[in-house]
Amino acid sequence: MTSLTREQSRRVDRLAEERFGISGLVLMENAGLLAALDLAADLPERGRVAVLCGGGHNGGDGYVIARQLSNRGHVVRCFATHDAARTRGDGRVNRAIVDAMGLEVVPVDTQRAIEAALASLGPVDLTVDALFGTGFQGEVRAPFDRLIDGWNELAAPCVAIDVPSGLDADTGAPAAATIRAARTLTFVAPKRGYDAPEAQPYLGEVRVLPIGAPPEALSLALEQGP
Repeated sequence: MTSLTREQSRRVDRLAEERFGISGLVLMENAGLLAALDLAADLPERGRVAVLCGGGHNGGDGYVIARQLSNRGHVVRCFATHDAARTRGDGRVNRAIVDAMGLEVVPVDTQRAIEAALASLGPVDLTVDALFGTGFQGEVRAPFDRLIDGWNELAAPCVAIDVPSGLDADTGAPAAATIRAARTLTFVAPKRGYDAPEAQPYLGEVRVLPIGAPPEALSLALEQGP
């Protein structure tokens, strides 16, 4: 299967919206819904799920996942690095929906908050990593490096959304703090860095999910170069 660079992934989204009129919110809803359905297949009735949400697009996917799992009777808690006012773009819309539903959102924006949240998490059946997306490069800044390390220490398996947080989607290079996922649910196509040997311990099983972008959007994104 064709793999995508981070820039090509952005182009697919942009072309879907600008050329085909599919809004970013629709793409995010499709991504989150299909990811939630994939996760729900492995959960017991009223499964307990912890969703780690960042402040951007990836976090928005996480909020959709949390909502869709809650709608199906699962017990979901979100752990948010950004409050509602600082959540960006379409992610802010989905954060607002989660808040309106009354789902629990635990702040993990400081070292103290992170330690308290990890200590109070309790047993869960599954965790979800929707912290950083394909745009991540370099090293994870404090205190989120501790958040990732603590998330890795949890007993429940973790499913990464689009890319394990801390992994460079283009090169496959892991940061010092990188999510070790049991499964990665990526969208449209695998990312270029997933073939790198150093990426393998962090990806787990990779499953590719559609987001509703027409095949022509993918073709055009590839034609425009890496």
